[in-house]
Amino acid sequence: MDKNTIIGFLLIAGIMIGFTLLTKPSKEEIERQQRLRDSIALVQQQQYEAQLAQDSAAKTLAVSDSINVATDTVAAAAANVDIFGDFSASSVGEENFITLENDLLKVILSNKGGRVYSVELKKYKAQEGKPLLLFDKDESSFNYTLVTNNNRVLNSSDLYFTPQGEIVKDSNGNQTLTLRLNTTKPESYIDFIYMLPAEDYMMTYTVKANKMNEVMPMAINSLEMSWSADIRQQEKGRTFEERYSGLHYRYVAGDMSKLNQSKNDQKNINNQLKWIAFKDQFFSSVLIADKSFSSSILKSEVMDEHSGYLKSFSSEMVVPFDLTGREPTGFRMYFGPNHYKTLSNYDKDVPKENKLYLRDLISLGWGIFGWVNRFFVIPMFNFFSKYIGSFGVIILLMTIVIKLIISPLTYKSYLSSAKMRVLKPEIDEINARIPKEKAMERQKATMELYGKVGVSPMSGCIPMLLQMPILIAMFQFFPAAIELRQESFLWVKDLSAYDAIFSWKANIPLISSILNNHVSLFALLMTVTSIFSTKISMQNTTTSPDQPGAGMMKYMMYFMPVMFFFIFNSYASGLTYYYFLSSLFTVLQTALIRMTIDDEKLLAELRAKGKANAKNPKKKGGFMERLEKMQREQQKAMRNNARNRR
Repeated sequence: MDKNTIIGFLLIAGIMIGFTLLTKPSKEEIERQQRLRDSIALVQQQQYEAQLAQDSAAKTLAVSDSINVATDTVAAAAANVDIFGDFSASSVGEENFITLENDLLKVILSNKGGRVYSVELKKYKAQEGKPLLLFDKDESSFNYTLVTNNNRVLNSSDLYFTPQGEIVKDSNGNQTLTLRLNTTKPESYIDFIYMLPAEDYMMTYTVKANKMNEVMPMAINSLEMSWSADIRQQEKGRTFEERYSGLHYRYVAGDMSKLNQSKNDQKNINNQLKWIAFKDQFFSSVLIADKSFSSSILKSEVMDEHSGYLKSFSSEMVVPFDLTGREPTGFRMYFGPNHYKTLSNYDKDVPKENKLYLRDLISLGWGIFGWVNRFFVIPMFNFFSKYIGSFGVIILLMTIVIKLIISPLTYKSYLSSAKMRVLKPEIDEINARIPKEKAMERQKATMELYGKVGVSPMSGCIPMLLQMPILIAMFQFFPAAIELRQESFLWVKDLSAYDAIFSWKANIPLISSILNNHVSLFALLMTVTSIFSTKISMQNTTTSPDQPGAGMMKYMMYFMPVMFFFIFNSYASGLTYYYFLSSLFTVLQTALIRMTIDDEKLLAELRAKGKANAKNPKKKGGFMERLEKMQREQQKAMRNNARNRR
């Protein structure tokens, strides 16, 4: 170490010692700092003691709260038992969902109430391609009224069921799920057993008790049951869909009936029912009893048009119930389309007394009109459907077949009109000879002319009347045919709904209420062809201008097609398309028939027949004889009235 380094260290040490001596506190400062430290220590001690007191109080409060919670829990449990009795074991829970599904249906079950929570038809779509749900969430309800031994009245919809294991699937693909309603007694419970077949719209539903006589009064042998649902608007036109929606039911005795479909309605039914159906235009939910429903109260309520629902249906009924479980209560549930063949298959190879007749849910018309649809229209429609994919083409072929079948009647009707038309010169001669004041005498002479040449005025009307069952049957068939639903053809997107060529949103007084803010092109074409057909038909008639009401009749004939436009504007385009084709083919048929009939030749034949009949008079037919008798009686009455006035 050199000399400079040693000097440096000594200087640093001297500076540090000097600084320490200069900054050393005085005796007064030392005492003041000691008093400050003592004050801080005292405050810290007080804070520590306060914290200990607070912690102690908190612990005491926590213990008190725990005691209160425990006390409240015990009290709540006691109250729960008091309210639910032996069903208190199922009074608390969390809602969970289980799905049963096949290629046709997706059924979601809820453990709360053990009910069907949601139903989706997988082969069909709602508007804009959305899944088609018959109902979902709170849109439906299902409940049994349960009575306990301590006279408590409970709702099964408020209780929680416990799934018994997983869904069981057998070798045929049938799925079974059991939901159990437990009680405080382990051996006393109620099972809801659901079974969904592999390929079916109908599932079975069984209610089976086990030793419930230990929980419920022994006298109970039935349960009050309720089922309700809000019917969704599924189709394009609400007015038409609402008209075909209704609550239907069938008596065990066999007859089907329904509530009023145009307004709110309620019926109390004492007779036993076999099934109850909540139906819209193309789909239905049906609850079928293995035995029967009794003491039923059925209600239907039309819902607001902006609600998205058509109607609200509800039913309350009494069903048999065996407390011991020896006789389960069985049901079937149909969730599916109103398809004639599908519904008819449920009665296939079934004894008559066990048939369901679900096909009656489809409105095909009463009497002869229903028969025409069942045994003629539907078989023909199904036949063409096997080979042709376009339903527009199928309707065209059906129209051709129907026109060919009734063509003999059409020909006969036209021929009768042609005969009267060619006789017009003779009728004009009668009118010129007999003044119009003697109308009865004119009519008698005209009828004698017709009888002489063998012409019956009614022969042209009868063939037309025979065609009416087919026309009315088709009117019933097309709006009910689910096969046409969402099927497109030409400009039409859905043959089961109207085809709006243009529409508007503004409310035009009277017009909007009649046309529903749209114009259907097929309805318009139907009207035009009907007017043209009427014009041709009028040209073939012999109505005299002097005949009373002739002018009014002429205008009425043209007014009818126009009126039909306003009526059919909102109907299924498949129907108006058929009527358009039918009118068009009528015009073509009339033109062809007219080409085959020579008026001069026909008149010569009639005159020859008249001369032959004059030489060998024939006995008058029953109709002509009755008509002449009525004329004689009317003339006699007129003469008597004239004498009395004198």
